[in-house]
Amino acid sequence: MAARRRGRVVVFGVVLAVVLFPFVGALGEDSFWEELFFKPLQSGHVYSHFQFTTSWNVSLTNEMNEMSHYNLFPKALGQVITRYSVQELHISLTQGQWRSENWGYPITSAPSGAQLWVWFKPSTPSVDESWKGLINALSGLFCASLNFIDDTNSAKPRVSFKPSGLASESFAKNAANLRFASLPRENVCTENLTPWKKLLPCDSKAGLSSLFHAGNLYNANYHSLAVDLRPVCDDYPACTRPALELSQSLAVVFNPPASHDGKQDWTLRSLFDRPLSNVCPMAEESKIYIDISDESLTNPWLLTPEYATISNSRGRTYAVYDLKEITKEHKINVAMKWNESVHYASVKPPHLHAHRFLSGFGQEQGGITCQLFNSHATEALRVIYMETVPWFIRLYLHTLKIENSLHVIKPEKQLYTPGNDRSNPYLLELVLTLPPQSVTTLSVQFDKAFLKWTEYPPDANIGFHISSAVVSTIMPSHSNFSATNLHSARLHSSLADPVSGSPFLRLYTEPLLIQLPVPDFSMPYNVICLTCTVVAIGFGSLHNLTTRRFVLTSTVSADGGLKSKILKFFKRSAKDEENTSDDEGDKDKTVTRDRRAGGDNGTDLRNEDS
Repeated sequence: MAARRRGRVVVFGVVLAVVLFPFVGALGEDSFWEELFFKPLQSGHVYSHFQFTTSWNVSLTNEMNEMSHYNLFPKALGQVITRYSVQELHISLTQGQWRSENWGYPITSAPSGAQLWVWFKPSTPSVDESWKGLINALSGLFCASLNFIDDTNSAKPRVSFKPSGLASESFAKNAANLRFASLPRENVCTENLTPWKKLLPCDSKAGLSSLFHAGNLYNANYHSLAVDLRPVCDDYPACTRPALELSQSLAVVFNPPASHDGKQDWTLRSLFDRPLSNVCPMAEESKIYIDISDESLTNPWLLTPEYATISNSRGRTYAVYDLKEITKEHKINVAMKWNESVHYASVKPPHLHAHRFLSGFGQEQGGITCQLFNSHATEALRVIYMETVPWFIRLYLHTLKIENSLHVIKPEKQLYTPGNDRSNPYLLELVLTLPPQSVTTLSVQFDKAFLKWTEYPPDANIGFHISSAVVSTIMPSHSNFSATNLHSARLHSSLADPVSGSPFLRLYTEPLLIQLPVPDFSMPYNVICLTCTVVAIGFGSLHNLTTRRFVLTSTVSADGGLKSKILKFFKRSAKDEENTSDDEGDKDKTVTRDRRAGGDNGTDLRNEDS
């Protein structure tokens, strides 16, 4: 009997293992890496970039079975992309403006405010419906105002935003599956940081995410959260196993720390208000990289504790800390100190940067001007310029001018989508070549539309924001450039083994703030006050005349009228005078009697003495 029971238990265990084996295998096929990159900038700022990468070996074409069980990949995000048939997802929430002319290029570029661009699967029944549903889902997931994205600020770029992950050529050319939108006015705060870090396997309880201190992060000069989701090859370059890669990045540019004896010293504690005590146990690698190339550090410096170094073919050197080995023994507080005081000098700008501003004056017309700088000595740059303008800024394509100091430039390709009132924005994409050592000026004129009074925001006098322009190009070299590779978002792959060939660069210009004709919103208040005053005076008098009953009364009163009142007044005055004189006479008589009595008493006293 006992043997029979043991046999049943063994059979049940075998069956259970066979049933659960596929699921256990699926749960174990995802990996997680956490990395932190530091770069002291020539302007005195300190640039830090957190990179959290999760790779899940699943195929998006058969996600109904493989994406039903989650381990390290966040389930909340996985359900959203499955529900709305998402192929690629890129979202960023940024506070501040990245200064490319002073800081070089970031690892991940992002414009001010919120930006979202998504590639949907070709099998999506309705891209517009999926786009609307995805916006509301992400708005709740990241506690952001993405629900303000609608048809009036959504566009379909055709050449500026190509898929960054695995995609066929026919899919990449079909812009009908792409949606792009931005909210330049979106504010970023801890309400966005909290749900963003909850997508990490260790939240902020352990690992590099334990350095997140909201007060230090949001007091910085620049702050950017980003989430990038795309299909990649897990075994690049063979590309036989597809995978889903989730990259969460946080970029922070701290203000110059030259406040202690005029030196640019910094530590983990000074930047994040705490040292690093542990690593995320679910991370396969946890490392810190610091750019110690000669061009970044001009003064003698000292970096503690001891570190390893890696170099790449571009001639850049990085200090490396393997946190899994260091944090086993003690906490780590990376410190970088300079022997000399910091001396700020002019910063050499990168090969390509842009400056955008408004032109014109008045409340009716204006213009947008963008200057594209190519400082390369010999190389011409072929760029894609994209401008997205709200429908109430009516662009005139015939006023478009592209010129430099030598001649007028004709764009190689021009894609223009006119805007419709309260329907869709204006979209302009230009493909042009920038000559070496040149400043190319691009300008276009517009008219300002009149809005309905219900379409103005509560603070209408501040103005309306125009999202940043996008400049995309293939750079001839890796100067001032530390971007991730196309096949992997991990920093180690791009720092130790940079991508061969020319890297892709996407940079963003400044957002614009434009003033529209604003109605006098105080007029209703003034009208209400004036109306109430007129009603109170006019209607009140008329109401009294029509509702009050008038009765005739005699002008002579019972006491004799006005004449008798006057006579009584004078008679009363005369009587008062007589009474006053009688009182004075009585007083005189009393005094005389007193004096007489006093004199007799004095005589009697004298007689008694004698």
